[in-house]
Order: sequence, then structure tokens, then C-alpha cells
Amino acid sequence: MDREIPKEVRDKERRNRIIKYAVAVGAVVVVIAVVMSLMRSSVNKKDIVLATVDRGTIESSVSASGKVAPAFEEGINSPISTRIGEVYRKAGDSVDVGTPLLRLDLQSTETELNKLLDQSQMKQYEIEQMKLNNNTRLSDLAMNVKVKAMAVSRMEVELRNERYLDSLGSGTGDKVRQVELAYNTGKLELEQLRQQLENERQVRDADLRVKELELNIHNKNLAEMRRTLSEAQVQSPRKATLTYINNQVGQQIGAGEQIAIISDLSHFKVDGEIADSYGDRVSVGSHAIVKIGREKLDGTVSNVTPLSRNGVIAFSIQLDDDSHARLRSGLKTDVYVMCDVIEDVVRIANGSYYMGKGDYDLFVVTGGDELVKRKVRLGDSNFEFVEVVSGLEPGDQVVVSDMSDYKNSNKLKLK
Repeated sequence: MDREIPKEVRDKERRNRIIKYAVAVGAVVVVIAVVMSLMRSSVNKKDIVLATVDRGTIESSVSASGKVAPAFEEGINSPISTRIGEVYRKAGDSVDVGTPLLRLDLQSTETELNKLLDQSQMKQYEIEQMKLNNNTRLSDLAMNVKVKAMAVSRMEVELRNERYLDSLGSGTGDKVRQVELAYNTGKLELEQLRQQLENERQVRDADLRVKELELNIHNKNLAEMRRTLSEAQVQSPRKATLTYINNQVGQQIGAGEQIAIISDLSHFKVDGEIADSYGDRVSVGSHAIVKIGREKLDGTVSNVTPLSRNGVIAFSIQLDDDSHARLRSGLKTDVYVMCDVIEDVVRIANGSYYMGKGDYDLFVVTGGDELVKRKVRLGDSNFEFVEVVSGLEPGDQVVVSDMSDYKNSNKLKLK
């Protein structure tokens, strides 16, 4: 029968086993930590993008967002409040000058036009009636003037006769004064009638001109109504592509409401937007580059809005090749507006790392197989290069790809 193992021996063996197990676990943890550390402190060369620092010229630019739009676009609005009667075309159709697009309900407008025509004719009749009345009234006054003039002439003869008789002693002084008074009174009455005739002629001429002016204004309104009626027959004003049309037959629409848009889809422009903090760097005539994928299209800033809206300034770019095959209406693009030319500067390739002027921590290749983080100050840029203010020299190789996974590392092994 085996001897029983003392308790002290059993406890010592148990402690030894525990110690050996702890040492083994610790070794595994250390190995894992070392492996993970090695993994974290190294990077594969094929997973990064390197750029070599050189010296050259930078045509500095500011970046903006852009959207391709037709070079020409015209909206067609309803000239009247009415409803849509028929639709003849659909969006995407090519149209020529005069092509019918849709028909508006014109019944109320035609009724209004007929009413204006009747009013115009009535006003013409009123003018003719006024002319007849004027002629009658002025003729009567002119006749009164003639009659009075004849009476005054007769009084003048009587006065001469009385004065002659008085000189012969056959008349009396009282008779002469009586005839002379009647003669002077007649002259005043004749002058009054002549003045009345002139005043009446001026007043009636003024009234007639007012009536004729009213008719002229009315005829202009009539012409405007006719033009409105002709525009209500909605037709294409030019050869283009119909990009929008309100095809809701029977829908009520208001005067001035847009019912169709035609666009020239063979030529395009780019509408850009940029933060108003860069507004002073975008001006009419500035050279611009539009990037569509890998394509670069040259253009010129043709228009800049003077006001900022929601912190953004809008501008337009006229492209040198506005019919390029890659251009499509609504396509979003990157836009670079050139601002200044900086000669003989240290520069590196632009990339996702660059977020504007300032200090950056970039990894630089040293010794051929190690990356070391270095504090670098960067300046202006364009879509190709970034100006290096300090921290790098020509010939240095710099990582220009995303290194955010290694932001806590100062050195990396390059595999």
C-alpha cells in the first residue's frame, strides 16, 4: 500500500503548476502583443501612395463644386390663368421653331378679347359723335359771331350818319351819344362772342384729344390681349430639346406659372458654387478647370453672382469645348478656379490629405525602409500640386494617401 503524500508536498506541487501555467499564459500574451505591435508599426508599400518633393511652378487655385447645365435654357410661362387643355409633346422630344407643345383653355380669354373689340368700336363711335357735336356747336357760335359783326357794322354806319347830321345841325347830341353807346356795346359783345368761340374750340379740341387718347390706350390693351392670346397657343420659340413640360391635362395654372422648359443639349456650361470666404478669388475672366473623372476641361469664369446666399457664391463657367462627349446635363463635377502663379516653389502632389493651408503631420521615407512622421507646413495649391512652406526638401518621398489608421504612430516599418 502506497504511502500517503504529505499535505505540504501536495501544496508545493500545486503552486508549481500554477506558476508554470501563469508563465505560459504570460509568454503567449507577450508574443501576441509583439506580433500586434509589429503589425501596427509596419505598412506595406503597395498599400500607400508616395510622392517625391520637387521644385517648380504652381498655378494656385481654389476648389469648388460644379454641375453641368445646358448652355442655353428657356422657360415658357403661361400668359394667363387658365387650365391645360391638351399636351402634344413629352419631355425629351426634339422640337423646331413653332412646334406646338400644348394647348391652353382660351374660352374666357377669347370672350374678354371680343369684349375689348366691342368697347373699341363703341369708343370710335363716341369720337365720331363728339366730332359732329363739336362741328355743330362751333358752327353755331361762328354764325353768331358773323351776325353780330354785321350788326356792329350797321351801328357804325348809323353812328357816322348821326355825327354827320349833327354837324349839319339836323341832329342832336343826345342821339349821337345814344348811337355811339350802342355801337361800343355791340363791339364788346362781338369781342365776347369771338372769345367764346375760341374758348369753345380749345375746350372741345381738348375733350376730343382725351377721347382719342382713351381709344389709343384701349387699342394697346387690345393688342396686348391679342398677343396674350397668340402666346396662349404654346409653341417652341426655337429649335431645341424639350426638357420639361406640364402634362397634367385639366390642371389649373396661374398667370406666369412655368409650363415648359426647352434646352440646347448640344452645348453646355458649368454652374459652380464656392464658399463666400473665397469669393474674392473668383472673378469674371479667371481661368478654370473642370474635372469629370479623369477628363480635364478648360474654361473661363463668365459670370459671378454679387450676393452670397447661405454662405455660398454662385458662378458660371464657359467651357472651351462646350460639346465634349462626357458632358451631360445635371452631371456633378469638381471645379478649380485659377487664382495666381507661384514661381520656383517646393511642391508635392495634391491628394486627399490636403485640407487647406496649415500644419500637417506627414510620413516621410527615411533610410529606404522606414517612415517617420514629420511636421510640415503647406500653403497654396491647385488640383495637381501643393506648395510646401517648410518641413520638406526636394527629393524627399512623402506618403500622400490616407494614413489615418497610423495617426498615433511616429515611425512605421516599410515592407
